[in-house]
Amino acid sequence: MMTSFLFRAMDARAGIFLGLMAAVIVLVPAGNLLVPETSPFHVPTYAVTLMGKYLTYALLALAVDLVWGYCGILSLGHAAFFALGGYAMGMYLMRQIGTRGVYGDPILPDFMVFLNWQELPWYWYGFDMFWFAALMVLLVPGVLAFVFGWFAFRSRVTGVYLSIITQALTYALLLAFFRNDMGFGGNNGLTDFKDILGFDIQADTTRAGLFAASGLALVVCFLICRSITRSKLGKVLVAVRDAESRTRFLGYRVEHYKLFVWTLSAMMAGIAGALYVPQVGIINPGEFAPANSIEVVIWVAVGGRGTLVGAVLGAVLVNFAKTWFTAALPDIWLFALGGLFVVVTLFLPKGIVGTVSSGWTALRQRRISAAYEAGSDEPPSAPPQSPGAPANVPRTSKTPGTAEPQPAE
Repeated sequence: MMTSFLFRAMDARAGIFLGLMAAVIVLVPAGNLLVPETSPFHVPTYAVTLMGKYLTYALLALAVDLVWGYCGILSLGHAAFFALGGYAMGMYLMRQIGTRGVYGDPILPDFMVFLNWQELPWYWYGFDMFWFAALMVLLVPGVLAFVFGWFAFRSRVTGVYLSIITQALTYALLLAFFRNDMGFGGNNGLTDFKDILGFDIQADTTRAGLFAASGLALVVCFLICRSITRSKLGKVLVAVRDAESRTRFLGYRVEHYKLFVWTLSAMMAGIAGALYVPQVGIINPGEFAPANSIEVVIWVAVGGRGTLVGAVLGAVLVNFAKTWFTAALPDIWLFALGGLFVVVTLFLPKGIVGTVSSGWTALRQRRISAAYEAGSDEPPSAPPQSPGAPANVPRTSKTPGTAEPQPAE
């Protein structure tokens, strides 16, 4: 059953994406670990870490595209779920430091010793075990999203009002995590990690492994999202996006569908945050900033909303441009990011992938129509339809040997 569910995700576009991801997952670590540093094909460790960070951002953008592109929920608070997953992983990494910290305390992290904490808070228990931390990476964002969505969707909060509430949620968490008495490191956050699963977190092999794990997580989540959007559930989600009231009048429990996809998206964002933290080496309340959530929306808009592949492409392209601009033109990169969003909104409303796909479909249809008008027996095929679009009725060609109906005398 699971195989048939995932098999729905496969088409030409998905096949190309998976092929490229497989090549990246294999070639980048191989270029770092197996190719000599003197070779022009060597991939330096800092580049592996940077590209691994891009993959976690792509996973976060994929989560946003699932709820925004297919269900019409514009979330301006997904940075909260990303940061919560990151904090869950950061707590595990802090517990692994032990006596190697600055103060040498085997139980308390350094910031707790500095703040004169006498014992470990109860909510830190269990984070010395990786399986427990991995479970919290899913549960904490998932439970928060479920509770938030339960009240929001049952109250039929939609549109800009829901977006504002999600932004208020992440801002409230930002203020809470800045407090030293919360027990999460205050404004300094969690850092100075030593190892993960017994492996030195600074080692080249560990960096390559984290990169591969990020790529595999992106592939698995992409397949899950693709399978959902191409199933009957996906058609209902598109109906909710395009005409929520009509979908509700047809008898669908709209709030249940929205709650499911919202919670799943939050858990995916938590996984992205958990993979992000060991690669960058720090997690602090700045990750909750509402501006980060808005930036994720820009990634999805640039790549193409409602395409999944476009969200991944947009996240990688925008962050690569951000890396280049902050190094080459540090004073104007924010203006460049804003200008990019304006240009995409005005001239590429469907994003890069959506515009290319629409252009290719239109060109193909014109060629088929031209060939048909030139005398071909094949009728022009209908262009691919979006899940929520009505089916096209193809033209019927005249079968040889059959008479056309004559008007009655």
